[in-house]
Amino acid sequence: MASALAPRRPETVRSVERSPSHQRIQSAPLLATEPSLSVVIVNYCQWRNTAQLTKQLRRSDAAKAGEAEIVIVDNHSPNHPLRSRLRRLDGVSLRRFSRNRGFAKAVNEGCRLSRGEWFLLLNPDMTVPAGFLDTVDDLIRDLDRQHPNAGVIGLGVRDADGSRQPSCGAIPTLGGTLLGLLRPRSRRKCQESRETRAEVPWATGCALLIRRDCLQQIGGFDEDFFLYYEDVDFCRRAAENGWKVLFEPSVQVFHHTPLHKRNVTAALRLMTRHALLTFARKHWSSWRVRILGGIIGFESIVRQAASGWRGQTSDMEMHGQIRQMVGDVLADRDANVRARIRDAAETLRLSSSIQDGVTC
Repeated sequence: MASALAPRRPETVRSVERSPSHQRIQSAPLLATEPSLSVVIVNYCQWRNTAQLTKQLRRSDAAKAGEAEIVIVDNHSPNHPLRSRLRRLDGVSLRRFSRNRGFAKAVNEGCRLSRGEWFLLLNPDMTVPAGFLDTVDDLIRDLDRQHPNAGVIGLGVRDADGSRQPSCGAIPTLGGTLLGLLRPRSRRKCQESRETRAEVPWATGCALLIRRDCLQQIGGFDEDFFLYYEDVDFCRRAAENGWKVLFEPSVQVFHHTPLHKRNVTAALRLMTRHALLTFARKHWSSWRVRILGGIIGFESIVRQAASGWRGQTSDMEMHGQIRQMVGDVLADRDANVRARIRDAAETLRLSSSIQDGVTC
């Protein structure tokens, strides 16, 4: 995949100058400085959040000097007036897919189109402090000096009120996953957040800094993951290939709508269960995968019956899809799995749109 992630060399840059009364757009020569940092934002039905985050990022000196660029990959969101405005911004690139191809695929495409030696993955529903990219640039210089084998760095994630949001944890096992059901939702996948820089097994992909050499060596994100757990898999593979996975709490972002704060619809549950099964099939022994599949299948039967009792026909049908998805995964019927994922993804448009604007 190294060649697929080769840097892109654009021919022109659009320069935008604003005054209180009008806006003037003119062509400008390429800046002499190649960006050392490429911010990759995957958008799905969150144009307002994406535009607000882009605005915040562009206020940094690194962005103004051309030392950082912003690459947005849209997973087939409905058209929005902000889309064309984002396209015209200096230092911003926008790539749109003709259908929702999932988070891992979109990240790989964003990195392929980027020019930086470092990639910074950010969710759209983020708020960043003033000069954020300048702080990230300082971190990169420090890492190059002190940790040349650091390939993946998770940033400090905060709730909107400033409290620490769990953003790293242990590699999932069958026992750990089952015990996690006894923990609050906020600590099932991510169990902890460190107070000082430390090496960790994995860090969340909502705010993840990745060295280009690391990404290219291990072949990017595994596109078998549609949504969730692709970050855990990536960090594990990076560590297996000799790269350090670090957590850096001093560089902070604010994450407004993490998974544990959202209403988990049946469609979203299908996504999370598929992601966990995909991780298990890749990294666990076959008997553990079968046990996990049995547990998920039993859960779907119970939830399907409860949905039927409440008269929630669509949820009842989706829980049936989850049970069938488990059978497809265990039997390696990948085409069937992809079709079920695509159908579930379509139902997430509304819930994703509801999150749009939360950071504004």
